[in-house]
Amino acid sequence: MAIDCISNIASMTHHPKDEKNDEQRKLVFDASVLKFESQIPKEFIWPDDEKPSANAPELQVPLIDLGGFLSGDPVATMEASRFISEACQQHGFFLVVNHGVDAKLLADAHKYMDNFFLLPLRQKQRAQRKLGEHCGYASSFTGRFSTKLPWKETLSFRYSAENNSSKMVEDYLVNKMGNELRQLGRVYQDYCEAMSKLSLGIMELLAISLGVGRAHFREFFDKNDSIMRLNYYPPCQKPDLTLGTGPHCDPTSLTILHQDRVGGLQVFVDNEWHSISPNFEAFVVNIGDTFMALSNGRYKSCLHRAVVNSHKPRKSLAFFLCPEGDKVVTPPAELVSQNSPRVYPDFTWPMLLEFTQKHYRADMNTLQEFSNWVQQRNS
Repeated sequence: MAIDCISNIASMTHHPKDEKNDEQRKLVFDASVLKFESQIPKEFIWPDDEKPSANAPELQVPLIDLGGFLSGDPVATMEASRFISEACQQHGFFLVVNHGVDAKLLADAHKYMDNFFLLPLRQKQRAQRKLGEHCGYASSFTGRFSTKLPWKETLSFRYSAENNSSKMVEDYLVNKMGNELRQLGRVYQDYCEAMSKLSLGIMELLAISLGVGRAHFREFFDKNDSIMRLNYYPPCQKPDLTLGTGPHCDPTSLTILHQDRVGGLQVFVDNEWHSISPNFEAFVVNIGDTFMALSNGRYKSCLHRAVVNSHKPRKSLAFFLCPEGDKVVTPPAELVSQNSPRVYPDFTWPMLLEFTQKHYRADMNTLQEFSNWVQQRNS
């Protein structure tokens, strides 16, 4: 099937061998072209009730200092866990500083992200994400959906904390893109290892905050099989008509996001969208659906979205913590009682991943819809 830039479809000259109509063509989001278009394609225009609101109020987000926890200070550890508990019960969203991640590694991760997304489209497409898969390069979701398309490009790849997977990220990117991207692969291998370590520390604090054994969630995610994603939101000449990412809760367990200095992240709190100002010294952390199930519904999966602007690209690094494929997602006994019965059925992460890749477009109702799907399959 022909692959065309979506902005050029109307002006294409058709030949008999071409597809019968434009809807049958595979559309590709070419940021180098579309960022200049004054009339954006209809596939990227969102319904009026979902379009971005102007001047969203800023959310006062708890800034949690991990320095004391990482140095073994018990008082600072309890204070951090208390702040996390309050945030996770309210909206599932908080920021961490003094996180121990090397500043040069962060700078390199952003530099190589810039380098990748500046490559010509055809070169990026060497890592093209296939339908039904979650790894690879994606220019919006043009191969999967035809409406409410996000104004973004992404590169996603798998990370495993297994001892024999020390070059998984590097090998994947070299295999897809060629040896010239080996250094990019090394940087993101190191970055994923740093994110896995940070995630496990946060899991300790989550366990303390929920009153379960401190090591419970750390051990559950110790050999995590996670996803790393680079996000690029190009400028849009009609930013009031589209979204960089639509409203959704992450189906994964925990998301650790590092933003550049361009705003665009929004969180839904108290029936209103709030903006999150970028803070280059902090990581944005949010609870996902899988951990909401692990906490038996006590902690909320965070509803969020991304908006775009007309003058500057925005970039972010997202690490999605996921358990090993054979781990059964079930809450610890301390969180289940007669007064707090089970909210969600047992499942494995590959089941939820399959659901979001093949059966359901992730949104704010993913976990409940997935639970219904699991129960129907089991009945």
